[in-house]
Amino acid sequence: MKVLVIGLGGVTNGGKTTLAEKLKKMLPNCDIISQDDFFKPESEVETDERGFKLYDVLDALYMDEMVKSIRNWMKSPASSGVVTEEPQNPCNNLKNTEDVYILIVEGFLLYNYNTRVYQPADTPGYFDGHVWPMYLKYKNELEENAINVVYLDGTKSQEELLSCVYSDIIQELKKLREGNQEVTA
Repeated sequence: MKVLVIGLGGVTNGGKTTLAEKLKKMLPNCDIISQDDFFKPESEVETDERGFKLYDVLDALYMDEMVKSIRNWMKSPASSGVVTEEPQNPCNNLKNTEDVYILIVEGFLLYNYNTRVYQPADTPGYFDGHVWPMYLKYKNELEENAINVVYLDGTKSQEELLSCVYSDIIQELKKLREGNQEVTA
């Protein structure tokens, strides 16, 4: 059995879940863990000195539980409830991948807020005073500790991004078939 773990990060409402769900339909033995499922109740989320709820920090989440869920999945993906149905639009690149299990972990803390637009708009000062500094902090930590980080151009269409990510996953699956037991992308 071989395992491929894929992390998808991006701005809130930026399409991470949509991308993850589309990939799940295209890939064999694929499951998703979403960071949104690990938010603490609003009453437990800290507020800064300006009155902003600090949702863009790790302390707003039960991260220990999320990490535990990921580790448990990695120990026993075959018993995790992954539906092993045939992927839609299978291609030759997916041959001999029956023993490969894929986990997509998607969340907002690995994001690029350069094109962040919300309706209603952020409270003045929230982005510059809180969101951007947290982004830079976590981005630096990611780059120091990650194995293989690929940044996507958020100005491209959903179809282009899906194609790009899918192609990268196919390359990682080829590496797995060539002998690596575990790959984290």
